Amino acid sequence: MKHAKLQDMVKGWFVGDFNPTVMQSTACEVAVKHYKAGDHEETHHHRVATEITLIVSGHVCMMGQEWRDGDIIVIEPGEATDFQVLQDTVTVVVKLPSAKDDKFIGVAPGAAVYS
Repeated sequence: MKHAKLQDMVKGWFVGDFNPTVMQSTACEVAVKHYKAGDHEETHHHRVATEITLIVSGHVCMMGQEWRDGDIIVIEPGEATDFQVLQDTVTVVVKLPSAKDDKFIGVAPGAAVYS
């Protein structure tokens, strides 16, 4: 048996091809993330990974749309998103596969831009 604390992980990421982790894996990355109203992430995309975000609780704006408790958003490689926290929020994020250095700021060249 292994045991760890989420607070000891980096930004909530606890499974993936990085350290620290409770399960080293190139197959996927998993995180539980806690945000405060007003937090945000700038527009970014992944070239390799598909990112799946479950809004466990809260209210956010991603890809120009508002999402709430229970919404699951799947962002394919090359699709760009930003992330604005409208009220305190908890998410579970899964990325497939775990791809090192796969977060790129801005919109992918030639990609459609959401509004």
